[in-house]
Amino acid sequence: MRRLIVPRAGGREVLRVEHVADLQPAPGEVRVRVRAAGLNFADVMARQGLYPDAPPFPACLGYEFAGEVDALGAGVEAHWLGRRVFGLSRFSAQAEQVCVPLAQVFEQPAALSFEQAAAIPVNYLTAWQLLVVMGSLQRDETVLIHNIGGGVGLAALQIAKQRGARVIGTASQGKHAALKELGADALIDYGQGRWETALQSLTEGRGVELIIDPIGGSHLKRSLSALRSTGLLGTFGISAATQSGAWGKLKLLGTVLGMPWLHPVGLMEHNRGVFGVNMGHLWHETEKVRTWMQALLEGVEAGWLKPHVHASFALAEAAQAHACLEQRKNLGKVILLP
Repeated sequence: MRRLIVPRAGGREVLRVEHVADLQPAPGEVRVRVRAAGLNFADVMARQGLYPDAPPFPACLGYEFAGEVDALGAGVEAHWLGRRVFGLSRFSAQAEQVCVPLAQVFEQPAALSFEQAAAIPVNYLTAWQLLVVMGSLQRDETVLIHNIGGGVGLAALQIAKQRGARVIGTASQGKHAALKELGADALIDYGQGRWETALQSLTEGRGVELIIDPIGGSHLKRSLSALRSTGLLGTFGISAATQSGAWGKLKLLGTVLGMPWLHPVGLMEHNRGVFGVNMGHLWHETEKVRTWMQALLEGVEAGWLKPHVHASFALAEAAQAHACLEQRKNLGKVILLP
């Protein structure tokens, strides 16, 4: 089989495709012939050598996939053979085959293409955890979604609208018209000065009940100050630190040091809360994740959950896919097609 490999930390030019022996599923696993694999910012940071959870180099990355079950490990019922599925993997999904425990696999809805199904696991489960599980977003509350045009941003937009919330997003001006069509109530161009001024105007100085922030660093201080009383800040990334090479590590260190130091007394005084989300640290919570996915699949059936794929790339075009994500050209999900 073929798989996408990152042989060492570096720029997009290090990516290459290699041939390896076919995989064999262990007991309790299924082997999936991958038709589509998601690309996430975690993969970009792993390629840059900045993602602490990444496997050692040379590494095959990828947290999510969609395809057909073509081999079964011992103990897996025969009816799974040939089924269209999608699911989560602990990396290694950006390949023609992936082996995963059956508990990490879900039946693919007939209404979705392989590309759409592969766009669900990381983005929608992250957004669900941010908005519903930990953010407790309620009807008629207001949420600020930073980088609303990205994969998690669009997933959060759909979930927030389904819950009856008002959605404000930050995005480059060129994405505003499309985001309005997709349901955003108000948009702020983050390239035009400080977004806090526009947010204060949109909320009559009150701030918002929930902010989700993938940027990290000192940007979190700005988000924290924009919360309304009883507001929550959910952080789920440090995209401000992306850069290859030695400068990337220095930038990461500076980004981390720039994050606010929080004390319970300060949070009590302002009636605010802060929480963090990392789907890559929930492998031991399979039952929780499956419960969240069931709610999302009900959203697919009801018609409010509609994965938006920005572009698909062959494995040999992986450098272009990484560039699309790094340069924030995407509106929605970037997919690799093994």
